Amino acid sequence: MPPNDTPAHGREDAAGELWFTIAEAAAFTGRDRQTIYSWERRGHLNRDAARTDEQGRRIYTQAQIARAERTARHNGIASRRAA
Repeated sequence: MPPNDTPAHGREDAAGELWFTIAEAAAFTGRDRQTIYSWERRGHLNRDAARTDEQGRRIYTQAQIARAERTARHNGIASRRAA
């Protein structure tokens, strides 16, 4: 896996909420970008709830990313228990 040289910081809105692109979310969580895309495909990250940045990229809040990570982790644990 190639190193992820994207900074792990998001952008802060007027309310103090942090927003991350897919690449920033991957760096922030220490995951691969494909993992974040997988969370979208599986519905852990709701594309309809995403905003877009000035370059048209989807951005998610830190809370949305944390919730998606918890859900993915919980589903992984549940599937291993069922096996």
